[in-house]
Amino acid sequence: MNARVETQVLSQLSNRHLDALEEETIFILREVAAAFERPALLFSGGKDSLVMLRCAEKAFGAGRIPYPLLMIDTGHNFPEVTDFRDLRAKELGAELIVRSVEDSMARGTVRLAHAEEPRNAHQSVTLLEAIEEFRFDALIGGARRDEEKARAKERIFSHRDSFGQWQPKAQRPELWTLFNTRIAPGEHFRVFPISNWTELDVWQYIEREAIALPSLYYSHPRHIVERKGLLVPVTELTPAKDGEQVVVRDVRFRTLGDITCTCPVESIAATAADIVIETLAAEVSERGATRMDDKTSEASMEKRKKDGYF
Repeated sequence: MNARVETQVLSQLSNRHLDALEEETIFILREVAAAFERPALLFSGGKDSLVMLRCAEKAFGAGRIPYPLLMIDTGHNFPEVTDFRDLRAKELGAELIVRSVEDSMARGTVRLAHAEEPRNAHQSVTLLEAIEEFRFDALIGGARRDEEKARAKERIFSHRDSFGQWQPKAQRPELWTLFNTRIAPGEHFRVFPISNWTELDVWQYIEREAIALPSLYYSHPRHIVERKGLLVPVTELTPAKDGEQVVVRDVRFRTLGDITCTCPVESIAATAADIVIETLAAEVSERGATRMDDKTSEASMEKRKKDGYF
């Protein structure tokens, strides 16, 4: 799409609804600060957590976010993302807590079936250990309902039992933005302030607010192989298999996670405005288009969430 046509499309695309979404997110972030004693904001350095962080700045003021940032590191994260995470936390003067799946492996609480097994699902164990260590009673996450079917079922304030598990049939009603935040000892809540946002909303907000992101979200040349309908990045952790042809493509990542299960999409989008245009034409959700771990079965995400996943 040429620049003139892109400008015309963007000029016709309303973003007035972003004010309402931002207002709702700020309200929820403040509600968490008021209702819980030891909350934390899950912060990966990805686009959704950076959007939440911008709303938290507006809710409380720069340098005054009243809860720490928590990141569960698989040890297989893109270095561009973890470097950006550290930089952003330092800029905000926020407390950053990082707990690693590799530490859980050393303790024996995580055991891989084989050395090449993706560690993404095992983050649940490390997360629950961090909850116990710091006695967190609420964790704020950047999940959105449009990402995946299991997430579409979840409330904004999602109750977790004393084992950290989610029970889809035992969710609490959320009428008129009234939230039941009562918990018994050992229980906690996962709170999703941007549940009602879509991927398009996120990119419109990033474009409007000029939010800085890790460079991997924008088009860049990368060695990839095609595998099971996905573009798999060729790295030390994900080498090409025998018979696969390695090619260089201009790609970007729609979502960023563990290197071993996160794939890019072909794209020449170099700005947030470019990505807004691309997202308008997207027919598959970002997780459906880029996450190998969500393709193992129709119920992959729901099973992981019941076990304590984000």
